[in-house]
Amino acid sequence: MISIVVLGAAAGGGFPQWNSNAERCRRARALDPACPPQSQAALAVSGNGVDWFLLNASPDLRQQILATPALHPAEGLRSSPIRGVILTSGEVDAIAGLLCLRERHHFSLFATTQVLDVLRANPIFDALHPEFVSRHACAPSLPFALGNGAGALQATLFPVPGKVPLFLENVRAQLNSDDDVSGVEISDGRKRMVFIPGCAHIDDVVRARVSGADVVLFDGTLWEDNEMIVAGLGPKTGRRMGHMPVQGPGGTLEAFETLPVGRKILIHLNNSNPILDRGSSEQAAVRAAGWDVAFDGMEITL
Repeated sequence: MISIVVLGAAAGGGFPQWNSNAERCRRARALDPACPPQSQAALAVSGNGVDWFLLNASPDLRQQILATPALHPAEGLRSSPIRGVILTSGEVDAIAGLLCLRERHHFSLFATTQVLDVLRANPIFDALHPEFVSRHACAPSLPFALGNGAGALQATLFPVPGKVPLFLENVRAQLNSDDDVSGVEISDGRKRMVFIPGCAHIDDVVRARVSGADVVLFDGTLWEDNEMIVAGLGPKTGRRMGHMPVQGPGGTLEAFETLPVGRKILIHLNNSNPILDRGSSEQAAVRAAGWDVAFDGMEITL
């Protein structure tokens, strides 16, 4: 069995974004039930309902733990069922929450060498003392164990087309990268889930990983590639930011049309994306295409 909890469904900045005065963000602040607030994207997974592993550590992690009873302390003066964290990138919205886990709690941190190098280059992450937090470099596409005994899971980080973290764009000569962004596959030997919160385009590696999966939680950052530009929110297209659009030529809906996937869920939704509005024609369109839309607290059992 694989238990999955969506800790956060939104992209970086969350929904509503703290400095956005856009209509949907105003509605989210007003607690409009059609535009419920969403924190920044992360998952929790477990094979036994007792030992939990986080997929990414968003800046909203403390709030997400408080909102998720399965992640609360259950014994002794101090404890946590969080046994590990798997990172898919070195972006701020994937790693900043690690600093919420600095209170002398033992857990394992799994990431590619490139992402661990990002942490190593930023001394603030030394707050995660090695006496308590062990860092494990994961070779791309090679499985590794999450836990042992009953409920043990197997995880695999695999390369996904993307880009270097935003704060490294002026440091790296090459922006586009298949080394800085990963997807995560989790299996209990019978069922299989795939989490890809950022993807610039679907290549053969991604296509092979999602094919046949029981559930895929996939990058739903932007509805249209030029969404940010048209809305006056920024000069970059989605693909320039390392995210393929949901609709349009080469978009997610088109790319998954012929891929055999059990359940498809869009996650990592930018505050500008109209599918955050549950009454929108865009959300109706993705549901008509066979997709679900992630939300904070969503639970999935395989």
